[in-house]
Amino acid sequence: MSKQRIRIFVSGKVQGVFFRQALKVMAKKNNVTGWVKNLPDGRVEAVLEGKIEDVSRLIEWSHGGPANARVEDVEIVNEKFSGEFTQFDVLY
Repeated sequence: MSKQRIRIFVSGKVQGVFFRQALKVMAKKNNVTGWVKNLPDGRVEAVLEGKIEDVSRLIEWSHGGPANARVEDVEIVNEKFSGEFTQFDVLY
């Protein structure tokens, strides 16, 4: 049961389309912890921790996002798993 931590940066029309809330719902469904927030440059940033297959499902979902989003790019950065999160939060 390998676990991983990923930081993603999603660009395109991803703010104002419920991207963060939809990602939170997907994270809960897939037992992934971490956080998501909007960035001043229009991108969405998220840190995802969990089982590799669960985190992979969220990364795959992030390439499309919710119905009104138009994802242009997803940048993925591997980080060291920390286990520091107990839930998934939307940060403001």
